Amino acid sequence: MIIEQINETKNGYFRAVDNDIEAGRMTYTWAGTDKFIIDHTEVNPDFAGQSVGKKLVMEAVHYARENNLKILPLCPFAKSVFDRTKEIQDLLF
Repeated sequence: MIIEQINETKNGYFRAVDNDIEAGRMTYTWAGTDKFIIDHTEVNPDFAGQSVGKKLVMEAVHYARENNLKILPLCPFAKSVFDRTKEIQDLLF
């Protein structure tokens, strides 16, 4: 499974792909130049139980760390990952 990022001026998304099938997608919206808002995470039902959603959130965390960004997880799933994972809470705004 690979995770790709598509980043545009106002928004973007991370998507997990396995054998040319989209396993999941997490969308975000830019809030200025140093913050983004995770607004939706969706996992293909065929990939349930494979931690696809968490992998997408953690890829966003990796991207934020590399680029000195902050994250606001409005998506309930992404928020739950942040709530349960103390080591990524420093990225919250």
